[in-house]
Amino acid sequence: MTDNTHRSHPAIVKRLKRAQGHLAAVLSMFEAHRSCVDLAQQLHAVESAISSAKRELIHDHIEHCLTDTAAGGAHDSLTELKQLAKYL
Repeated sequence: MTDNTHRSHPAIVKRLKRAQGHLAAVLSMFEAHRSCVDLAQQLHAVESAISSAKRELIHDHIEHCLTDTAAGGAHDSLTELKQLAKYL
């Protein structure tokens, strides 16, 4: 794997593609004038899927990249962790 590609990335991409398809279905629901309750429920599902993918990406990065960097004594890992924390 390259420096910016992790083993978890294919699973995250798969999850995001599923969310993308689900979002397209939600757009169709809007065009079909579905109820606001149905729309809100489906948008919540899309939001949850994306949030879950983001969380997995960040946790994987912390576990693999920052741990390795910190083990080498690099100060950059703390700076990067602070940058990632704003996205949690």
